[in-house]
Amino acid sequence: MTAAVIWLIVGGLLVVAELLSGEFVLLMLGGGALAAGGVSLLVGGPLVGGVVFAVVSVLLLFAVRPALRKRLDRGLDPALMHHHALLGSTAIVVARVDEHGGRVKIGGDLWSARASDGHAAIEPGARVTVLSISGATAVVVAQD
Repeated sequence: MTAAVIWLIVGGLLVVAELLSGEFVLLMLGGGALAAGGVSLLVGGPLVGGVVFAVVSVLLLFAVRPALRKRLDRGLDPALMHHHALLGSTAIVVARVDEHGGRVKIGGDLWSARASDGHAAIEPGARVTVLSISGATAVVVAQD
């Protein structure tokens, strides 16, 4: 199998793998590998392909990817992205929550949780409100 064919296969696999990640990094690397495969078909030699892969991948990662991310993120409210979307939401306690820890279910996902400072322990089955997210831990308070 020639270097060009290997580059083209790797490029195709990276582009397909991008469908699972959605961050456009694998797509940019796949573009670099496809470019390396094309150049290797014309010029030959693995060294040329490696240089083309590196140069094209870096250009795509630093020039095209940011513009693509910006365009796709346009119109999205940053306050509704990531953990900000959980603030104020209702969760169900699945393991006793106190100031040291516990577990809650937020929208079907299990989260580590702790009670807000100065609040009493909360028993399983109780409804709580998410006040903040500290790392991977939801800070919650019991609903009245």
